[in-house]
Amino acid sequence: MLRLGRRAFDAHEPVIMAIVNRTPDSFYDQGSTFRDEPALARVEQAVAEGAAIIDIGGVKAGPGDEVTAEEEARRTVGFVAEVRRRFPDVVISVDTWRADVGEAVCEAGADLLNDAWGGVDPRLGEVAARYGTGLVCTHAGGAEPRTRPHRVTYDDVMADILRVTVGLAERAVALGVPRESVIIDPGHDFGKNTRHSLEATRRLGEMVATGWPVLVSLSNKDFVGETLDKPVKERLVGTLATTAVSAWLGAQVYRVHEVAETRQVLDMVASIAGHRPPAVARRGLA
Repeated sequence: MLRLGRRAFDAHEPVIMAIVNRTPDSFYDQGSTFRDEPALARVEQAVAEGAAIIDIGGVKAGPGDEVTAEEEARRTVGFVAEVRRRFPDVVISVDTWRADVGEAVCEAGADLLNDAWGGVDPRLGEVAARYGTGLVCTHAGGAEPRTRPHRVTYDDVMADILRVTVGLAERAVALGVPRESVIIDPGHDFGKNTRHSLEATRRLGEMVATGWPVLVSLSNKDFVGETLDKPVKERLVGTLATTAVSAWLGAQVYRVHEVAETRQVLDMVASIAGHRPPAVARRGLA
């Protein structure tokens, strides 16, 4: 059972985490939710389309203009509080690697800290423990925040992913983070080239076998674009194909831009796997 905020999710229940970037330079939506009104409209739409988690980020993942902790907090803290007020039951996640920002958003009502940079600030786990929030433990290959991989190598990429993510998860529980609120993430594209991310996807079953809930952040990423030679705005089909494979292999949480399309893919895979009945079943019964 995965527990986040007021919500509890069964082991076979796929969970959608909708991306809401509070940045002017995000790679995919290019600042479309930087201002409050469009960002709140995005939250409302995502919840209506089936997202259980809203993931709020104040700094783009890639290189760009410096964003201080103070500016990151300015972009996220008040917005977290407003989302909490308007959507009391939604799970609010904040994508940050900074403990100071994590503390501020937890005070504002966040339920989950999404540490995409693999524990680069070890105090973030302490913050999650202190507030009883969930924590995403990600493999980033030791990369510094907002850097791109360059000729990175692994003897065995999945072995490294397991070593890092399970280690971070066990540390989180030892600090006091509720075990049922800890998630592991292979970190597609983070500290990895395209072949690494493809192998991580192919071997996701090894992460699922650890018993920790697995999150995948696949949406429109470079490994999809390079695999199909498609620009950012033409990666939806590749993303959904990767989502279906990940669902079949047992990943549970999906961080996405396109909620409605992802919901259909996850429902279809769950029904094929026997975990979800068809929405209607009339064929051959009339």
